[in-house]
Amino acid sequence: MNNDIQLESIIEDYLNGKLTPNEVAAFEQLRSNDPVVDHKVVAHKVFLESMKQYAHVLALKAQMDNAHEQIDVASISAKVKPHSSKIVRIWRNNKSAIAIAASFIIMIGAVLSSYYSKTKQEGSLQLLDRKISRLNQSQNNIIRVISNDAKKVNHAPAKFGGTGFAISSNGYILTNYHVIKDADSLYIQNNKGVSYKVKKYYTDPINDIAILKVTDLSFENLGALPYSIKKTSAGIGEAVYTLGYPKDDVVLGDGYVSSKTGINGDTLAYQIAIPVNPGNSGGPLLDNNGNIVGVINGKESKTDGAAFAVKSRYIMEALNAIPQDSLNKRVAFGKKSVLQGLKRHKQIEKIQDYVFMVKVYN
Repeated sequence: MNNDIQLESIIEDYLNGKLTPNEVAAFEQLRSNDPVVDHKVVAHKVFLESMKQYAHVLALKAQMDNAHEQIDVASISAKVKPHSSKIVRIWRNNKSAIAIAASFIIMIGAVLSSYYSKTKQEGSLQLLDRKISRLNQSQNNIIRVISNDAKKVNHAPAKFGGTGFAISSNGYILTNYHVIKDADSLYIQNNKGVSYKVKKYYTDPINDIAILKVTDLSFENLGALPYSIKKTSAGIGEAVYTLGYPKDDVVLGDGYVSSKTGINGDTLAYQIAIPVNPGNSGGPLLDNNGNIVGVINGKESKTDGAAFAVKSRYIMEALNAIPQDSLNKRVAFGKKSVLQGLKRHKQIEKIQDYVFMVKVYN
């Protein structure tokens, strides 16, 4: 218990910038080596941001109350009731206080709207998780029911699955957490129909990211990865595309970034104008230069062509949580992609060997 309290105190000092440079370096090393600590940092950061926003709401309420106290409501009401013609004089005598109160009402309305919008968003995300668990009852998710060719996979068809892509040459695959969260066993299948046994290696439920590790001895090294991870944000209108497995062979989805936030203003994700289908979850989202800008994780049930992708910064956070020596030739951060300058079909030729169908059994 004391260790947990001490850790929470260190995390808070870290997030508030109270640690020395040496302490920061030591803590970040601990965070990169221990996924549990990293999860606690992310959760505490969200908690602190929520508390700051709530404090801001309370401050605005207090200011509005102070402004309201400057107005003699009873006197105004008494003056207005018998002679409505006096309203103009009342406005002239009290317009300053009334204007202040009105301004605060507008401000508090905006803040409360934002606050409750985020609360509603969390509810929507929970609801999405439940829909995902009822795969055969809903098409509002990106997980897909799979009917595999038994001749290709040599075992019973998977119950459901999605898409994943390589983040190292030696068998580490990134996908969405919601794709694999209830799995008893996991396989990936390449574009040639060959399947490999994998296991959960790292999970980040908050950001809907999971990393799988190939355990099959027949898996061969993939070679240097052709893409890199984009460190900067994608812009609205920027052309993007994705590869995924809504059916048994890889499918291209082409479009553009339509918003820098996801559903209900969620800053975790981009909204993208790309038609996606069950099975696209976990697929890479790339720009025209071959940089990964996100990972597909959902779509809007009531709007055609409105999909969402977790931003690349959260992919980097997941990679940073993994010990450096475990990955071989991991995805480069911000470096020039070898795909830059190639036409789209040539990029896809190089990428498709690094994108896999994720098959889930439970």
